[in-house]
Amino acid sequence: MDWTFLKISFFSHFFSPSIGGIEQVSLVLAQEFVRQGHSVEVMTTTMAPDSISHPFPVHRRPSAGAVMKIVRNSDLVFHNNVGLNYAWPLLVQKKPWVVAHHVWITRPDGSISGKDRLKKQVLKCATNTAVSHALAERLPFSCRIIPNPYNNSVFRKISGIQRDKDIIFLGRLVSDKGVDLLIEAVSSMMTQFPDLTVSIVGSGPELATLQGMVQEKKLTSVVQFAGSLSGDNLTSMLHRHRVIAVPSRWDEPFGLVALEGIACGCVPVIPDSGGLPEAAGPCGLKFRHRSAEDLSRCLTEALSSESLRAKCLQQAPAHLEKHTPEKIAAQYLELFTSLVSRN
Repeated sequence: MDWTFLKISFFSHFFSPSIGGIEQVSLVLAQEFVRQGHSVEVMTTTMAPDSISHPFPVHRRPSAGAVMKIVRNSDLVFHNNVGLNYAWPLLVQKKPWVVAHHVWITRPDGSISGKDRLKKQVLKCATNTAVSHALAERLPFSCRIIPNPYNNSVFRKISGIQRDKDIIFLGRLVSDKGVDLLIEAVSSMMTQFPDLTVSIVGSGPELATLQGMVQEKKLTSVVQFAGSLSGDNLTSMLHRHRVIAVPSRWDEPFGLVALEGIACGCVPVIPDSGGLPEAAGPCGLKFRHRSAEDLSRCLTEALSSESLRAKCLQQAPAHLEKHTPEKIAAQYLELFTSLVSRN
């Protein structure tokens, strides 16, 4: 049988128009699978209606009967992060099942719940991939490494924008993202960089607390809270900055934001743990995880040397090329085709 055309049942817990890393990766992959000549049906728990149309159907919280029908009519089931509530049709439908892992299978505090143990047992029946070696090493089954793609139609070089600002943070304003560490680091840099400029792009429950911290440290003229940005507005904002800081307290399994910053000409400053060193590759500078003091040192080093920043970004084209939607989707499709042909 000719498997040049695949019918892919695609589950993503969160999906467009929700904003976040997994949503962006799911959208990019689904679009690219279709662009490369395959059929996709997306299932998601995200109920919000989308303002843009997609070249594939999106089933938002489909009924059990609809899930069964989608799986039955597909050649392969792909979960971009596992969803056990959408895996049950595989008990009666013999289909290849591929799960791409983006997060650790633990609770936020690192503990293991009963549901996590169940996931680890069930996933031994799937073909598993992981977005980084750091993540794969913590999973109790073998994984093929397929890193994340970035949206190169959004995050790209734009000419004519003056790079007149210093540090940018992009992400949700939650404690795991470590914006408080960044504010601590910036406070200690003011003697050396009295005209320092810092932009915090994003929203979240920690906004008021972080604004209070900025006021307490007398940094209101230094730190700008820019709110949530997307599309060309976000791309233009990134182009105005020299460095993108990723101060996460949490061990990021990958860290898509590092690729997005690199694509817009920012040097990423990242923790030396989790998957972020793989996401940044040779283009970033590493600080000791959770250390505001070492983050300050690393930011100072990056901002003090234009030649160091240029050296980091010289390697950006080759690194970014490994993470284009076309290249990453092709790796998944190669795996899908091999599994379907053997099924």
